[in-house]
Amino acid sequence: MSDSSGLHATRLPGGRGEPIEITVDGERVACFAGETVAAALLAAGVPEFSRRGGEPRLPLCNMGTCFECGVTVDGVPLTRACLLAVSAGMTVETSRA
Repeated sequence: MSDSSGLHATRLPGGRGEPIEITVDGERVACFAGETVAAALLAAGVPEFSRRGGEPRLPLCNMGTCFECGVTVDGVPLTRACLLAVSAGMTVETSRA
C-alpha cells in the first residue's frame, strides 16, 4: 500500500518468542514468551476472562484503559491481561475458575 508520497507500508520483521507454559484455571496452556496474557488466553480459546453484572467479558480496548480483560495473575486480582506479558509458570485465574 502506498500513499501520494510514494511511501510504502511495510511490516517489521517478527517472530514468536520461546514456547512456554502458563496455568489457566488449573489447566496448562502453551503460549510464547513476549505475548500478552490476553493474547495467550484468546489463542487458547478461553471463552471469557471475567463477569461483570452477570455478563461475560473479553478484552475490549487492548491498551489497558477499560479493565474488561481483568483476571487474577499469580494471586493479584484485576490484573489487566492486555498489558502483562506471560512468563513461564504464571498462574492465571478467570471468573470461570
